[in-house]
Amino acid sequence: MTASFEGLSSTDAMDLLRTGELTVAGRLVEASNATLYCTVSSGSVSANCVYKPVAGERPLWDFPDGTLAGREVAAFAVSEAFGWGIVPPTVYREGPFGEGMCQLWVERDPTVDLVEFSRDRENAALCRMAVFDATINNSDRKIGHLLPTPEGHLHGCDHGISFAEDYKLRTVLWQWQGEPLTTEALGGLESVRAQLHDSDSQLADQLANHLTGPERYATRRRVELLLEHRVHPFPPPGRPAIPWPPV
Repeated sequence: MTASFEGLSSTDAMDLLRTGELTVAGRLVEASNATLYCTVSSGSVSANCVYKPVAGERPLWDFPDGTLAGREVAAFAVSEAFGWGIVPPTVYREGPFGEGMCQLWVERDPTVDLVEFSRDRENAALCRMAVFDATINNSDRKIGHLLPTPEGHLHGCDHGISFAEDYKLRTVLWQWQGEPLTTEALGGLESVRAQLHDSDSQLADQLANHLTGPERYATRRRVELLLEHRVHPFPPPGRPAIPWPPV
């Protein structure tokens, strides 16, 4: 599944993010870490993006310091391996405040009620996102991280606290827990598994750059367990199942 971004193909968007000049326009003050709204330009081509410098990351007790930006890039790599276009184009690059994550800005459809949208059991795009979150062990899938576009595509953002070794899935998308995975989901997981086991794949390369060996192993095991049991996972025992605040 492909999506265009401000008139750019995904490939052109990635090239622009990697090589364009970043200009900071402002800060998204509701974010817990430094999240800067920017324009990225190259010649006559420009787009809006989000830049999260490593220097602005807030330390967390359960994730190594300075790794959140890389985890966002790893999440994009998994999204691409699925072929579902969940995560907008994302790169790791130098910026005005040092190295960090740079992700293309996605305009959310303002007419969508996100609370109602997040509870939909019949929405195939939401169901795919639940499988994606289980794969990356997303610890923070809030309603506000859902980005349905006016064109009908669904993106997700804010994947910095993902890929923990321990099972820490926290999400507002539990409506399919214990239900069989769709044929589409199983096919996507097979694709991810094949690329995880191919040391020459882009997925394997990106995860090696941004995750530890145990975190990569845990990712492979989550994929294998999902394919073995063929059902959506249940909430982790003894941990909050929904992030707070959920919005």
